Amino acid sequence: MKKLITLIAVFLLFTMNAQDFKYGITGNFHKGSIVGVHDVSKGSYGGGLGFLAQIPLVENDIFDSAWLYLQGQLEYSMQGEFAEADTDTYGKQKYFHDYVAFQVYLKYFFHKGNMKRDVYVFAGPRIEYLVRQEKKVSPQYDIDYFKYNQDDVINKFGYGASFGIGMAVSHQMEVFMRYDWGFSKVYPNNKSHFTYNRLLGIGINYYLNENWW
Repeated sequence: MKKLITLIAVFLLFTMNAQDFKYGITGNFHKGSIVGVHDVSKGSYGGGLGFLAQIPLVENDIFDSAWLYLQGQLEYSMQGEFAEADTDTYGKQKYFHDYVAFQVYLKYFFHKGNMKRDVYVFAGPRIEYLVRQEKKVSPQYDIDYFKYNQDDVINKFGYGASFGIGMAVSHQMEVFMRYDWGFSKVYPNNKSHFTYNRLLGIGINYYLNENWW
């Protein structure tokens, strides 16, 4: 958690001292799952809400017409998965994992000369810290399936990549589609599979300062 706080503080100091930075709120709706564990996983739907700030990395003759940005994003993300292994015997299995996550994106707008298009792509690293864990499963399921799941220990800290595509619909609002792919194990004691987080979501960025003069 200290590493996450340090990275966020460094980014905020950098952006606050930069000219022409924009800030706002971001929200998304996604479907996620944990790969390689909990047989017959169906994934689960969740949401994310947070703050973002971005600064231009290239200059142009018109304010806010830059086509390359660095964007930092801090969010609360509700993740986990549902599974349906032998529901007649055990019922459904539900796993709720909530994270505080931080992403740093390189954000590229398609452009022709000084004309910036509305469509952009973005990609960058993601780190996350588990702040809430809840498991709703049959105790007998835990016993019978432990040899497969090996999920008695969960990593609180994780990392991976996040990337997607978006479009500016106004000077203050963007819509996007995003995929997050974990590079770290969720369940370190599972020796049979590499258990990682993944999610696919759609969302909105809304900037609170309209940088358009």
